[in-house]
Amino acid sequence: MTEKNKLLAKIAYMYYVEGMKQSEIAKELDIYRTSISRMLNQAKEEGIVEIKIHEFDSELYALETKLKKKFNLAKIEIVPTDDTDSVSEKEAKLSKAAAELIRKQVTDHSVVGLSWGASIGNAVSKIEKKSVENAMFVPIVGGPSHINSRYHVNTLVYEMARKFNGDSIFVNASVIQESKALAQGILNSNYFTELRDYWGKLDIAIVGVGGPLSYKKSQWRDLLTEEDIEDLALREAIGDCCCCFFDREGKISKGDLYNRRIGMPLEELAKVPSCIGIARGKIKAKSILALLKKRYINTLITDQETALEILRIAKEK
Repeated sequence: MTEKNKLLAKIAYMYYVEGMKQSEIAKELDIYRTSISRMLNQAKEEGIVEIKIHEFDSELYALETKLKKKFNLAKIEIVPTDDTDSVSEKEAKLSKAAAELIRKQVTDHSVVGLSWGASIGNAVSKIEKKSVENAMFVPIVGGPSHINSRYHVNTLVYEMARKFNGDSIFVNASVIQESKALAQGILNSNYFTELRDYWGKLDIAIVGVGGPLSYKKSQWRDLLTEEDIEDLALREAIGDCCCCFFDREGKISKGDLYNRRIGMPLEELAKVPSCIGIARGKIKAKSILALLKKRYINTLITDQETALEILRIAKEK
């Protein structure tokens, strides 16, 4: 070992192992403080020092950084996936990560809007109690039919309010009405005024992402008519958010179905300071990508295989 490398190794040992400050090392060795910083970098570049961080996935971090930068996200959380993971294990890991992020986001005086579905319901169930002051929780879409009411938005809103010691208001209308006139009547009614006012005050919105028309796990698509499905197919709809369909570029499908919908418009959703999308699965990658491109969501919670599929599709285009 050369004298130069011996010195680099000694400085590195004093700094990384003994925990000395750079100013202390400079005084001890009678070397300029600026030289110590440069020599520490040199020790890493020449392989004299190798830094290993345990329990940290650098590849996952790089993936998060790439997606965050590419789509100008405020926050992103990608959970690792393994080839041996079952679907239920993947869902459990996603729910846990979503629960932790949501718990951090909700603070005193937060106004939180919720959509609904399995991903949101599972995340809400895993949130640990946290007492905040004057938080309000509201639905941002109407409810599902009585057939698919397991993850009803009112249930999730109530549960969130309970876990954060907050207040809540409910929606008494299904997400799809029989006619445009009926939907407009509900949206413009005095009963709905308070809820619509809160939509304009949201600090946080929590939404799920629906997959293509062929996706079978929807909690609400039994409300669609054959005519709705045909129209959506003609408009090349590839997914939905807050029960609002869009194509692969994020263009909203504004047909008859859109006019019969009870829910917050995606254009307004995009204005919410923290709009959290929770979704996983390769089948939903195109839907998630469309939302990211239009910035309808600015925070994404997904898993590794889904994130890689999103980047693959984006690269193809």
